[in-house]
Amino acid sequence: MSRLSLTDLYRIAVPGDPQLRPDGAAVAYTVTTADKESDENRSEIWLAAPGAEPRRLTSGPHDLAPRWSPDGRTLAFLRPVDGRPQLHLLPMDGGEPRALTGAAAGPAVWSPDGSRLAFTAPHGEPDLNAPVVADTLEYKADGPGLLRGLRAHVFVVEVATGQRTQLTDGDFHAGPPSWSPDGQQLAFVTSMEEDRDLTPAGAVYVVGLEGAEPKRLTDPGVICAGVWWLGERLVVAGFKGDPTGHTRLFTLEAGGLAEVETGLDRNVMLGHSGYPGAPPVLLGEELLFCARDGGLTHLYGAPGRTKVGGEHNVSGVSVAGARLAYVAATPSSPGDIYLDGERLTDHTLPDLELFPRERRLFTAPDGTPVEGFLLRDPERTGAGPLLLDVHGGPHNAWAPVFDGAHLYHQVLAARGWSVLTLNPRGSDGYGEAFYTAAVGAWGLADADDLLAPIDALVAEGVADPDRLAVTGYSYGGYMACWLSATDGRFKAAVPGGCVTDLTSMSGTSDAGYYLKMFECCGDLAAQSPLPRVAAVTAPTLLLHGERDDRCPVGQAEQWFSALRERGVPARLVRYPGASHLFIIEGRPSHRLDYNERIVAWLEQWVIGSQS
Repeated sequence: MSRLSLTDLYRIAVPGDPQLRPDGAAVAYTVTTADKESDENRSEIWLAAPGAEPRRLTSGPHDLAPRWSPDGRTLAFLRPVDGRPQLHLLPMDGGEPRALTGAAAGPAVWSPDGSRLAFTAPHGEPDLNAPVVADTLEYKADGPGLLRGLRAHVFVVEVATGQRTQLTDGDFHAGPPSWSPDGQQLAFVTSMEEDRDLTPAGAVYVVGLEGAEPKRLTDPGVICAGVWWLGERLVVAGFKGDPTGHTRLFTLEAGGLAEVETGLDRNVMLGHSGYPGAPPVLLGEELLFCARDGGLTHLYGAPGRTKVGGEHNVSGVSVAGARLAYVAATPSSPGDIYLDGERLTDHTLPDLELFPRERRLFTAPDGTPVEGFLLRDPERTGAGPLLLDVHGGPHNAWAPVFDGAHLYHQVLAARGWSVLTLNPRGSDGYGEAFYTAAVGAWGLADADDLLAPIDALVAEGVADPDRLAVTGYSYGGYMACWLSATDGRFKAAVPGGCVTDLTSMSGTSDAGYYLKMFECCGDLAAQSPLPRVAAVTAPTLLLHGERDDRCPVGQAEQWFSALRERGVPARLVRYPGASHLFIIEGRPSHRLDYNERIVAWLEQWVIGSQS
């Protein structure tokens, strides 16, 4: 047995998007790996079944989103052609995949009779050399970048002929569609409000196959974020009032939207990059949904019956008849495929010994309990260096499972460090009051939740008060700047994808207006680290994506410039072409470099300063 090294990044295989075959006998899923030779993230589609070794169905290198036909004889999936994802069909009785669409497409949704596929895709072909004209704030998005007037719309393609029909059109973005049980309509979520960029809104619409004007089904009062036709009823995910609290589930009744009684004061998790979970599904007559409890995302049946709990972090769910498939990470695996609780795959690294994360409960100065996880070599004794790593969001949460994005945690533990990850106020999984406790008070409401546990570990003799460091990404990068500017205990800081000036961010981020109005919603300067930068003494390493439109690179530039002017040791590293999520989805070489630089900087300025 050996310890994890940073190059183990290239050995980690992460399964996702499980799709249970209609007969319930097998699960199709994607496997994503980092390819060193091409410096790309490779994705293939695999098949797992009880009693058999998983087998590869497609050769990749970028195959995604498998979807079974209703009869289980064909698998639709996305494969890029000329750089654009297009729908392909793989016959399960043998033969090669065939391309169905000649233009960009999104994940397929099969019609009930299997004759058509619905999907959303951008409409239009932008001139990349033309001026970019913006009349609203919806002119860019992290990842895609400048949208150049492109709007996502609903399309249907005939399986037999490949004939493609656009069903919606206009100045709005259509969300993923869902078929009505009779196959005659498609439901989707969008906002057609004139000032939707200033007033968050979303409603459920339906459109028929003839492509007539979409019909709105929901009234204001709930901001809809997703819709699914489950059996004969429409299930909607959304927010009551402003989008500042938990995501909830609703059903569309004759009198409007009725909230589903989940029996939990927990946030419904629909599943996004960096945020585990899955859309709701129907298992027989039971509505299943994902919600975060503590640091872990579990699967529940309404109202509040645990279907998948324990040390499992669920990030994909599929049902067929009475059978249930899901993918979940555990303390020893980045994810595995399960069918009715039976594990069908093994994505552990059996030759590696991982340090366990110890669940700890700390107390903030005002008596609020704060959960965290301490990663440390159990054989180490005495006080040693400690790294505080702050999660992003701020409404995300650390989980005690294998973490392939933060490999430096294990490497530092092997070098004698303790790594402390905490879920302070604002974190998800501890109730809505806790979730919203830092709204309008970034840095002000949650800093003590992060500092008090360090004091406790110093008092216990675990942490050396002269060898403390802080890091974090996104909101965690914001907090790394805030804490290094407001508390002098840290000997080094590593903010990644950071925020330093909320005023400038509110006008440059793709989500800036939303953050200003619904998250910070107060004195932006009082919540910004930049006015406090003169107090920073910790040598600071800033890591940032060049094409980050969520937390634009200018945020890191301002901090770097201010530190440099004041003679504080500082380094700015910019990753070409990298968006905000590059530490999860970016080039493998960039992700490896990110991890390596953190370890080197901490060793130089925290350990090196002690020699």
